[in-house]
Amino acid sequence: MTNHKRFAVTGVLVTALAAVTAACGGGETPAPSAGASAPAEPVTINVHTFGGGENFGYDEAVKKWNAENPNIQVKYSNLTDRFEDVYLPQLLQRLQAGSGAGDIVGIDEGAMGLLAARPQFFTDLGEHGLQDRKADFPAAKWETGINADGKLFALGTDIGGMTMCYRKDLFEKAGLPTDREEVGKLWPTWDAYLEAGKKFTAADTGAKWMDGPNTIYNVILSQEAPKNGNISYFDKNNTLVVESNPAVKTAFDWVQKFSQQGLTAKLQAFTPPWNKAIKGGDFATMGCPSWMLGVISGAAGEGNKGNWDVATVPGGTGNWGGSWLAIPKQTKHPKEAAQVLNYLTGKEGHIAAFKEAGAFPSSLTAQQDPEVAGLKNEYFNDVPTGEIFSASVKDLQPVFMGEKHAQVKTSVEKVLEGMDQGAVAYDEAWAKFVEAGVKAAG
Repeated sequence: MTNHKRFAVTGVLVTALAAVTAACGGGETPAPSAGASAPAEPVTINVHTFGGGENFGYDEAVKKWNAENPNIQVKYSNLTDRFEDVYLPQLLQRLQAGSGAGDIVGIDEGAMGLLAARPQFFTDLGEHGLQDRKADFPAAKWETGINADGKLFALGTDIGGMTMCYRKDLFEKAGLPTDREEVGKLWPTWDAYLEAGKKFTAADTGAKWMDGPNTIYNVILSQEAPKNGNISYFDKNNTLVVESNPAVKTAFDWVQKFSQQGLTAKLQAFTPPWNKAIKGGDFATMGCPSWMLGVISGAAGEGNKGNWDVATVPGGTGNWGGSWLAIPKQTKHPKEAAQVLNYLTGKEGHIAAFKEAGAFPSSLTAQQDPEVAGLKNEYFNDVPTGEIFSASVKDLQPVFMGEKHAQVKTSVEKVLEGMDQGAVAYDEAWAKFVEAGVKAAG
């Protein structure tokens, strides 16, 4: 979600990573639900995830599993809405300690390189027949779940896709179009989006045009990376390219333009003020990968049903986010955990998550199912999410993320936040951005 998710690294992640690094030193697919083989004694499988709003969207899927499998009960816990600075360092510490991690854990895309490099901590899913699932996923989603030992350690959940969410009520108040087709025509490019933001600001609605620097930066970076070798902060040799990659500089430049025009609400994503602003209508637009719809509906609440809608994104496409599920080696129930993971990452689990949280399936069979293709989101004025996100992920290319992607990502975004909030001078921001990336990469 994935999703889902997910900002901010602090010293705690660096410390946890250092500890983990020091510790490193150098059949048939299980049936997905009622057919799962029952253990001799009932067991509980703890599934740990992260993310705001509806997060991974597993509530209904877990209820169904538990009803059909009395001897393998799932306890589903969403631990936090913050991935990099809360969930990930805690997961690293628990993996290092050998206890405390879930039987199944969610992992955001930005940490997959980090955890794939640490195969000693995760179960080989091939030992439980899950290597037979390869045809269910796009190549990039499958290959990202292969670790440094060449073993399958994680299977994909959602994939991002990209749209732009907007407040219909605020658009109407500002005299802008409100129909999603017309809104999409309002901003075919980022230049047009900026000009629309100026018009919105001139209307003096009391709200800002966009939430803050984080979301729009990630949307644009997701669009620019495929144009520049399918890389962002690291090249495919795992060399830092934060200063030399045009994709990064382009995304940075756009954020700076929006900030200098006074178009942002100066909010940091996935914080209580950000959630409050979503509910209060304090800004009018926000970049929306598929999982973000669940975040918005969860934060905005039923009172805002129909106020939010979804249009195409400037530039037309992009993919931000997406997650995987893995099984730590410390689990006492690897066989049963594999059965649950297989179910949650199978067609049925993907469809249930899309219905519940807007998490668009990475599963090819789920993408092709009429329940996905024809699904509409009632909260967002019955927007045809199945149709929109199917189109948005059709031609997506895999973007390489290095082992320290998560650390670099959040460190440089801290500079963006400081620039937007006035703590970092605009003419010094790029140098500080690069400096932060170099320091985080070590």
